[in-house]
Amino acid sequence: MSETSTAAKESPTETAAKPVTTRRGTGDPATRGRTTIADGVVAKIAGMAARDVIGVHAMGSGFSRTFGAVRDRVPGGSKAVTRGVKAEVGEVQTALDLEIVVDYGVSIADVARAVRENVISAVERMTSLEVVEVNIAVGDVKLPDEEEEEEEPDKPRLQ
Repeated sequence: MSETSTAAKESPTETAAKPVTTRRGTGDPATRGRTTIADGVVAKIAGMAARDVIGVHAMGSGFSRTFGAVRDRVPGGSKAVTRGVKAEVGEVQTALDLEIVVDYGVSIADVARAVRENVISAVERMTSLEVVEVNIAVGDVKLPDEEEEEEEPDKPRLQ
């Protein structure tokens, strides 16, 4: 007589009813792996947040603004959001240095405080990094009668 295996004696429904256990990773999925955030990402966030503050006329030193204006005119070039922003990013903390130009007549202390608050809020909300410091250097004041440095290149200059 022929021998039959025990698997052949089970019906297809009995086999399907047995739970198939697959071992998956343990622990919270958020702890499986590492997220790194580049300095440039934090600098962009900070630059956008600083520009949103009323009283901030521009970002960066005179040289970087002039160089940036030339770069912005190049076809395919885009506005440098990170102009005037330097970020140092660690694993859980970041520090920022910003150089701003303020509008004439505004309180520099109030503008600096508002920039600090807006930048810290935006960076911490978007990156979950702790902002340990935001250093602000006011490099210039935009006077009402001053011409824009980023004037059109086709405009003739009077000699």
